[in-house]
Amino acid sequence: MPSPTALFGAILFGAIGLAAFVHGKRQSLAAPMILGVALMVFPYFVSEALPEFLVGIALTAAAWKFRD
Repeated sequence: MPSPTALFGAILFGAIGLAAFVHGKRQSLAAPMILGVALMVFPYFVSEALPEFLVGIALTAAAWKFRD
């Protein structure tokens, strides 16, 4: 059973991933779409809060860098 912090992180990074995916789809950009899917999927494979936030922040930064 995941901790409340890990659950919050999963919801947070899932929402960011959805936004990145939609942005990439509207702009026809592959990188934001791929990173958006990665942000939505990776919490299923990481159950502890600290690694989840570290990976989530790294993927969010990559999605921000490749947004254009």
